[in-house]
Amino acid sequence: MSELHFNQIDLNLLRVFDALLDERNVTRAGARLGLSQSAVSHALGRLRLLLGDELFVRRSTGMDPTPRALEIGPALHTALLQMQTALAPAGFDPAVSERRFSISAGPYGCAVLIPHVVRLLGRHAPGATLQVTPYGGGTVEALDTGRVDAALMGMDTPSRRFRFQKLFDESMVWVVRKDHPLTEGPLTLQRLRDTPHILVSGFEDPFDAEAAPGGPGLKYRRGWDRQESQPSELARRTPPRKVAVLTPDSVSALAIATRSDMAALVPRRLAESKGAEGRVAILPPVQPAFTLEIGAVFREDRLVDPAVAWLSRILAEAAQGL
Repeated sequence: MSELHFNQIDLNLLRVFDALLDERNVTRAGARLGLSQSAVSHALGRLRLLLGDELFVRRSTGMDPTPRALEIGPALHTALLQMQTALAPAGFDPAVSERRFSISAGPYGCAVLIPHVVRLLGRHAPGATLQVTPYGGGTVEALDTGRVDAALMGMDTPSRRFRFQKLFDESMVWVVRKDHPLTEGPLTLQRLRDTPHILVSGFEDPFDAEAAPGGPGLKYRRGWDRQESQPSELARRTPPRKVAVLTPDSVSALAIATRSDMAALVPRRLAESKGAEGRVAILPPVQPAFTLEIGAVFREDRLVDPAVAWLSRILAEAAQGL
């Protein structure tokens, strides 16, 4: 960009660009910034002239960013975030804040922890907004650029630029529908093996340390959402157990178990929520329980932001409520 172009840049244009890159929708970007759809379109037109690039192409699915927009987006978002942090008050008052918090979470985190977070936000920060996004291949970049304040996950050791805040331990239990034959009489490994299983097949590892931008990122620990990688006595037995259904996550597995004759291995807190509704029965343990530490990951340098530090305390309080 020439010096002339740089002098013509309006900070509000960059805010529009940042919102469009995040929302991929003119209407939603305008609502986020308090602008009309025509004002967003006008700002985008000015940016296209200044930068000599289309930046966003309208598709049936929304506004797709061009390679140039994807190239400059992370750096511009980081710069805007740094300016916001520099100009923000030294303290953070949740009672009057209208901040938009963003947490990356999977189906388990959304079902178990996020409802408690929402309750606490409503009590302490009624004007704040919470955006929950699924974690995946872009989560490391989202944490790096500040698009996500925290990611809920189970993990090993993060790199030095991240901090893992342990929230609680989770264990796995076998569940079946209420009145299932396995709930009657002694439970053995053989009886459990003979029952068709729902296997959580999981997804491609969302955190790739080698491919993470800016060097090693987060080392993701396979949990219940990659159960086929967990050897067990059931898996080693001959003949092999019967896997009748493969699902992408434990929430789906639990939903199927409540309406079938199959058994599923799911996180205890998730099972207890349905058990309390009288929809599933939690079976007694027949092998050593698999446990996993669940926590929140933050960018270490962003915890100096009073609002992000406050969010970390809210997550800890929500976990205690479990």
